[in-house]
Amino acid sequence: MKNPSNKQDDFFKNVYEVVKLIPKGKVSTYGAIATYLGAKRSARMVGYALNGSFSLSEVPAHRVVNRLGILSGKHHFSPDNPMEQLLAEEGITVMEDKVQNFEQVFWDPNIELQL
Repeated sequence: MKNPSNKQDDFFKNVYEVVKLIPKGKVSTYGAIATYLGAKRSARMVGYALNGSFSLSEVPAHRVVNRLGILSGKHHFSPDNPMEQLLAEEGITVMEDKVQNFEQVFWDPNIELQL
């Protein structure tokens, strides 16, 4: 019998690999990443994966927002380096916890990573 935690670990690693590909100055969504990984209804699992990524400095979790461009994961960032500040340093404007010009800065792995 397969160990279910290995399947989850593999999914989390795959999430991290996709998130590492999001260019500076762009954002993606939990749902777009889940869909790219073939798990369309697993946006929440993408969020869980990113919650566990803070010890991995190479995973830019701040570039992942919800489907409306809202910084729904901002409370998981440290007060010393908040999500909005990290995005602002990359040229992304955030007002009232929402990415401005979301359509222009949205990076969709389902389009950008087509084989």
